[in-house]
Amino acid sequence: MLEIKGSVAVITGGASGIGFALAKHWVQRGGNVVIGDVAAEALDKAKQELGAAVTTMQCDVTNEEQCGALADTAIETYGQINLVAPFAGIIMDGLMVSPDRETGKVTGKMSLDQFQKVIDINLSGVFLTVRECSERMINEDCRGLICLISSTGSLGTAGQINYASTKAAMSVMPKVITAEFFRRGLAERIRCVAVAPGYVGTDMVKNMNQKALDKIVSQVPIGRLVEPEEVAMLVGDIYKNEALSGDVFFIHGGLRLGSKG
Repeated sequence: MLEIKGSVAVITGGASGIGFALAKHWVQRGGNVVIGDVAAEALDKAKQELGAAVTTMQCDVTNEEQCGALADTAIETYGQINLVAPFAGIIMDGLMVSPDRETGKVTGKMSLDQFQKVIDINLSGVFLTVRECSERMINEDCRGLICLISSTGSLGTAGQINYASTKAAMSVMPKVITAEFFRRGLAERIRCVAVAPGYVGTDMVKNMNQKALDKIVSQVPIGRLVEPEEVAMLVGDIYKNEALSGDVFFIHGGLRLGSKG
């Protein structure tokens, strides 16, 4: 069983949302955190709130050199990496093709740029973060967990062909990474999983149109949004329990497609 106290987490997208909740969870339990994020102002605010146990770095996860520098910062500052949480991500929803309701003819379609930007950050960015941190974890003989973030959207949600594709990828990556590490005798000390939240009460979600938010909540059996802190708690529990590896763990308040049956 691993302990959070004294451990080191590398979290991208850690200046807000679920990433920040995880950083706070780690610090409160005696861990150290390296937060990478593109938002300089949010990084400053996170550092101010979380204190001396946190090191922040402006990092674009689509940039190979910056992902390497983020991993190096963790090793140079704290001597190890125990949790890798590549939580940086974006949403740019839209239909692949948009037929007109009256004519039936296509009047719009998702641009390649709209598709590619989500792939670059949500998928390529995760790959780069995990690859660079894994290299340091192996070379420095670290023990810990790679925790990806998938979503119930991985099951397929209309209007999210870009986002859902990346989250489906997050669902298969733990199996691939675990198998590769198993072949090299590493899977006992470096595990990989994914957590898959449903609708989470981040500031972005809570500030959306109230009517739309009410409709979302009506589909959740527990009658409310999942709190970011609850997702962070799940990650912490998975980190401590070394029997959990190579799988996806859903946290969605009972949600499923057509949740009322």
